[in-house]
Amino acid sequence: MIEQELLEWFTHTDELIDALIEDGTNEEVHHTIEHHFSSVDFDMLEKAAIAAFKMGYDVEEPEEAELEDGSKVFAFDIITEQPLEPEIIKDETKLMFDMAKQHGVEYDGWGTYFEE
Repeated sequence: MIEQELLEWFTHTDELIDALIEDGTNEEVHHTIEHHFSSVDFDMLEKAAIAAFKMGYDVEEPEEAELEDGSKVFAFDIITEQPLEPEIIKDETKLMFDMAKQHGVEYDGWGTYFEE
């Protein structure tokens, strides 16, 4: 199950990078990568954010968010700068996915912005 979930994030990585390149993003510059984490348990999420910060990651403050169904969840992002290379981002995704599982929170994938 966990291996299948990670493979789905790898597919997401390939598809997102392909879409960015097709849209004309600048492949020569580093892209800001936002890895998303969430949990219904604020204490668990906060512990994960603190652990990531202690590992040297740029961690945004945990926030409360409302899901489409109206339920509440807590979330934070880890921000990195990476070349738009699938293997580099997949390696980073695996690290983030493993860290989320280790701390009992959800890894909700990553996103980035179009670069001129």
